[in-house]
Amino acid sequence: MAILDWSQCPAVESVPGRVSGAWVFRDTRLPVATIFENLEDLSVEEVMEQFDVTREQINAVLDFVAQSLKTPAPNTKGATDGAEVDASAA
Repeated sequence: MAILDWSQCPAVESVPGRVSGAWVFRDTRLPVATIFENLEDLSVEEVMEQFDVTREQINAVLDFVAQSLKTPAPNTKGATDGAEVDASAA
């Protein structure tokens, strides 16, 4: 799973002492995680209404996540590049 570098998303910020330093929508106290948790059960319009965020804010975060998932993960030392590994050989 990709690890997101939220510092690269201009729609969010993390301020020490505000919401325990969680990533929140810029100039708000609304954690980004709240949006993802609620989009499981609510439409974007319902999330906008309940949490007082704009479609642009939600789209900015969703676009950031989508673009981050397109970035290939760095090849780690010893990676098998998709080749099968025989666990019994260890």
